[in-house]
Parts: sequence; C-alpha cells; structure tokens
Amino acid sequence: MRTFVRFIALALAAQAVSADEGMWPPSQLPSIEAKLKARGLELDAKDLSSLTEYPLNAIVGLGYCTGSFLSPTGLVATNHHCGFGIVQFNSTQEKNLMVDGFLAQDFAAELPADPNQRLYVTEAISDVTARLTRGLDGVGGLKRYDTVDKRSKQAVADCERDAGYRCDVYNFNGGRNYLMIKQLEIKDVRLVYAPSEWIGNFGGDVDNWMWPRHTGDFTFLRAYVGPDGKPAPYSKDNKPYQPKSGLKVAPQGLQAGDYVMVAGYPGRTNRSRLAEELRDAIEFSYPRGIKNMGEALDTIARVTKDRPEAAIKYASTVQGIANGYKNQQGQLEGFAKTTAVADKQAEEARLLAWIQQDAGRKLRYGGAVVALQAELARIRALRETELYGNALLSMGPTLYGTARDLYKLSRERRKPDAERSFGFQSRDEIKFKGRMASIDKRYDAQVDRALFELSLGRYLKLTQSARIPDIDRALGIDRDDMTVADLSGKLDALYAGSKLGDGSERMRLLDAKSRDFEQSDDSFVQFAVALYPAFERMETEWKVRAGNDGRYRAAYLDALIAFRESEGRPAYPDANNSLRVTYGTVTGYSPKDGVANSEFTTLEGVLAKVTEQDPFLHPTRAVELMQQKHYGNYADPKLGTVPVNFLTDVDITGGNSGSPTLNKRGEVVGLVFDGNWESVSASWVFNPALTRAIHVDIRYMLWIMDEVDHADRLIREMGLEPAP
Repeated sequence: MRTFVRFIALALAAQAVSADEGMWPPSQLPSIEAKLKARGLELDAKDLSSLTEYPLNAIVGLGYCTGSFLSPTGLVATNHHCGFGIVQFNSTQEKNLMVDGFLAQDFAAELPADPNQRLYVTEAISDVTARLTRGLDGVGGLKRYDTVDKRSKQAVADCERDAGYRCDVYNFNGGRNYLMIKQLEIKDVRLVYAPSEWIGNFGGDVDNWMWPRHTGDFTFLRAYVGPDGKPAPYSKDNKPYQPKSGLKVAPQGLQAGDYVMVAGYPGRTNRSRLAEELRDAIEFSYPRGIKNMGEALDTIARVTKDRPEAAIKYASTVQGIANGYKNQQGQLEGFAKTTAVADKQAEEARLLAWIQQDAGRKLRYGGAVVALQAELARIRALRETELYGNALLSMGPTLYGTARDLYKLSRERRKPDAERSFGFQSRDEIKFKGRMASIDKRYDAQVDRALFELSLGRYLKLTQSARIPDIDRALGIDRDDMTVADLSGKLDALYAGSKLGDGSERMRLLDAKSRDFEQSDDSFVQFAVALYPAFERMETEWKVRAGNDGRYRAAYLDALIAFRESEGRPAYPDANNSLRVTYGTVTGYSPKDGVANSEFTTLEGVLAKVTEQDPFLHPTRAVELMQQKHYGNYADPKLGTVPVNFLTDVDITGGNSGSPTLNKRGEVVGLVFDGNWESVSASWVFNPALTRAIHVDIRYMLWIMDEVDHADRLIREMGLEPAP
C-alpha cells in the first residue's frame, strides 16, 4: 500500500486538473486536496481516502453498479435500473413486480436475489506490481500472460486466507501497475423496496441520456450474513449485515453551486487509448454494434409479442441492450461534433517529439508507440472473424454456453486449483452453481433460437477464410451460399435433443467428468464438445493479446504519463471497475447557442410529461398528489416544489450507476444514475463545458417513499421520520 501511495504522490503532486476531470483512486485524494477544498469539501481529504472509515467504508459494489449502506442493518440504496434484474428475477406473469413495484413490510418479506448476486465492500488495496512483473522486462505474449496469471492467483490465494473475502488483482494503466483489492463478499442479497416501473423507469428509453429528466431511479436492497456474522449463501436463518458505517442522509438536499462528490465503481474508460483505437471504434465497432443491438431488440420484441412470460424473462436483457444501443448511437453523434481523433493524433505527435528531444527518453520510450501500433494492426486483421465468429464461440445460444462451461469446469478440475482458468477455481464454484440454477429465469427456447439464427446469419456472410472450421463442421456448413434456412433442420435437432433446459440436468452435470460430456448424446453437449478446440484457440489468442498489451501498452502509458506530467496535466488511471471518487458542483450547462439547461427538474415537470402511454405513465396516487401540490416535508424553499433530478459536472461512467451523491460533509443527497447526451462520449474524451451527470434528488426519493408508497419503516431505518 505504501508503494502505491508513494507512486501516486509522485505522479500527481502539483498537477493542475482541468475542471473536475478525473475518477480518482482513494489514495490519490490527498494529492488533490487543494482542488477539493477549493470546490467546498469540508472533510479532511486524508480521512476521505481511508477505505475503513466513513464514508468510503459504506460504499458497495454490485459487480456492475454501485450502492451504499444507509442503515446499521445493511440497507443498501442503488438505482432502480441496477436492481431491475433482481426485480425481474422475482417477477411472474401473475405478480409482475417490474410494473407494480415491491415493498417488504418486514425483514421476513424481503425477497432473495439471483444466487449469483453479490455485494462487495472494499477494505484494502495493495500494490503487487513488483511481485507480478519481476523478470518480465521485454517479455510479452503468452509467456507474460501465463507468468502474471500464475503469480496473480498465488497472490489472491494468500489474500483469501481470510474467510469471507474476495481478492482480485486489478490492472491499472495497461499493466504498468497491478493492485490487489480485498473486498468483503456478501453472498445473500435481498430485495427490500422498488417503486413502480412508472416511477423508477419513467421516460424509459425515450428519456435515457436526456435532460431534462424526471426519473425516480432508486431501489433498496439488503445485505444478509450467516448467524455468525460472516458472509454466507442465502438461508432463512441469515440475519441482516451490520456495516461499520451507514451513510447519513441529508434530507435538505442541495442548491445550485454546491459541492458534490460521487464514490463508486466506474466500469471502463478509454481516455489513454491511441487515436487509431478511437477511429476503429467510430468506423468499425460502434456502427456494427448499433446494427447488431438494434436487430437483437427487434428480434426479442417480435418473438415475445403476446407472450408475457417470455417478455418478463428477457426484460432485464432488453434493458441492458437498449442502454448500450442508445449509448453507442450517442457516442457516434458526439464524436461527429468534435475533433477527438485529430486531438489524440496531435497529442501523440507531441509525445513522439518530446521523446526525441532527450537521449534518455529515446532510450526508455523510443519504441513504445510503434510496438503498440504494430500489435493493434495484428488485432485489426482479425476483427471480422472475432465479431461474427468468435461471438458464437464465446456467447452463442444459451444451452451451448451452458454445456461449454460445464464441460470446461470438468476439464479444469483435473488441474491443481492454482492452475485453473479464471472463473473455474474452487472459489468460483458457488457462483457457477448459482448461475446454472438461475438460467430458467432468463431463458426461453423460442427467443434463444431466434437470436441464434440472427448471429448465424451474420456468420454465414463471412468469407470461408474468415469463418471457423469447427463451427462449419459442427453445423454442416459446406457451401459459401448457405443460409440460415438451410440450417433449420440442424437447429431443430439441437433444441429438441437437449435436456439442458431442465435445471435438474444442469445440476447433475456439475459433478460430471470430462468423459461423460464426450460420450453424451445430448445435442448441445455434443455441439459444445465439437467446438471446444476452437474455443481454446480463441482463449489462447486472448491470452497472447493480454500479454502483449501488458508489455506494449504499459510502456506506452509510462511514456504518456511522464509526458502529461511534463505539461502539468492529470495522470489518473482509466476506470477499471475499482473504487473511485469524483467531485464537482451542482451546475447546469448550455448545449448550444441560446439554450440554457438549469440544474433541477421538479414535480411539475413530471406532471407535464405524464400521458396515458408508456413510458410516461405514472401511478394514480403520485399524479393526484402532484396536482394537489402536496409536497409534504420535501419542498425546496427556493424552488417552491419538490426537486426530482439534478445536474452536476462530476466525472462518471458506466458502473457509477447507483453511486451515492455526497455533499461537502459526506452526507447522501441523491444517487447518480445517468449522464446527459453530450456526455456519452466522455468515456473517451472529457469535455468540461458539456459533460454532466444526472442524479435523482434525495428529496424526491423521500417524497415517493413517504407520500406515495408509505415506506415508513425504511425512512425510520435511515434515521429520519415520515410525515405524521
């Protein structure tokens, strides 16, 4: 830990930060304390950076979103869209919680989540770079990957000697730094409260990434542990977890210009990538991704039409695809209005010139950019096969993926645990079993087959040289002019000849030997076994790529960070789903000449949007209260009404959803849940004038809980009092 802190201090001391750009690892916060204080922070940055003290010890990761403890009994606030999969998991055609919402009246009524759902509390971060990379100077490819992988697993095993913890090695700056992150892994997560979808997803995809926004995007979960207080899988005997801290709620909320910060687990950003990587995304990845996601959404809508049970099973899938679909459209639109590629090219030219100006820099960094560009060119030549061929190997139909993973598990179990692939070690088997058990909740054969046919149609358009021989043989593809219709009989046999749709069969195969799969007459098992050699080749290529990236990108970023430091610019690492803090103020923005977007939206704005049509329906009681101007205790004195959503200039990305929005004293004033349309491309380029985060206001959350849904128990649990 000391090594990492010293590295950060040296890298960031005395640097000027552009606006509020930066998703900062906690240990970096003391080095930017002057900036934090200038914005209005009242806490000590050193205390704020402590993982075991308030408020960071109350921040939890969901693996894909963020949440926070708000009570001494493990109550967790997150976004409605983050908890949507849990709501969907507990919904049926007869009792559709996604539409109606859910409120548990007591602990016993709280509903279990998918067995794979976890809550992670980060408790320690340590630098393991030297341990993992010793003796690897100049080494890339498979050798580098295997060496780092082996050492990582040993470091993880050492860390996980403490029961109840999950330890993982995170790659920072392309392999320039590796950090061990130790997290308490809570395995029993339950649904406590979710407002109606008409509140939690008000505006739906129409309003997604848009401002003004009027969405009550919040949900409450609870963490449970075993009777001994340690993490344990779901059991009726478990009890609510008692966190070291619960965030204090500030019901008075915020005003324009107030300091805010967001603590959470941002997923991925690409700000240190090369110009050509951005150009590839603009010209290749995003256009194809948009087309493929649009077709998938149309297919699911078509096949689930008039089939409500199937629609419920795919609701969370549709939500995820729709979000990515609109996100990538927004990115392309945003890039079309900027000079992002040219700006990156200009920076790279300045970087190369800076390297050439000094003999020591030439010796240390001279080949970094060229080597990385050569590796990127090698990868680019494979992209058509990867997009349409490897996608079938790595994803494909659900029952194929199930059979493949079960077969791989049987093969990995032959090895010592330390040598097994990531995701297939003993530490992973509980989640693996949970995933097998929960497939029924999100699988429908008709939808699955339609999506498989969609993927096959794309694959069949590849030239023979770009296709994968194992797939061709397994499906009987022997002509370049074959169509999906020609494979209909093969697909009929695949879906009719498998028992993997039965949960008991999947559970039985959890303990099967490799030979049992190889001798099986189950059609999807046979299909998975036939494709397994190609799957292994694909995995080997990924490992080679990761090893080369760890060599070439780390060297490039070493040069880039030193260069940016020389220009007095920030050197924070790209987001990688590890705990970060970002800060800023409540502020509006002007997207174009003559347009000024204010900081807050209100109940009156909700009422103005309400129609008789989805996604602008709203619960009758809520509408009546708005019409009566019944604000309860939650009206803002300046606005004269209840604020719903608000804007800040904090720097966030996917994964931050559900993160608590904190005021200058570290108190909760809302939850971040989205960004504006102009911020969609911020994962590549941060624009301080236009990049804004959208938050649900704590006052609207409390108004809904108190006046609409009467969640009095939860309000009191957070240390507040509902209206009399």
